[in-house]
Amino acid sequence: MKELIIAFGLFLFIEGILYALFPSKMKSMLLKLNEVNNSQLRSGGLIFAAIGFLLIWYIKN
Repeated sequence: MKELIIAFGLFLFIEGILYALFPSKMKSMLLKLNEVNNSQLRSGGLIFAAIGFLLIWYIKN
C-alpha cells in the first residue's frame, strides 16, 4: 500500500511540474487531444499501462 501512495505522489509531482513549467504547451497539448480518435487514445493508454506494469514488475522482481 505504501508503494501505491508513493507512486500516486510521484504521478502528481510529475503532472504538477509539467503544468508549472510549460503551461502554454500543456494547454495546446490538451486541445490537440480532441483531434485524436477514441481508438487511438485507448490503444496509447493500454500501451503505456502495459509498459508501466512491466517496469514495476521488473523492478519488484
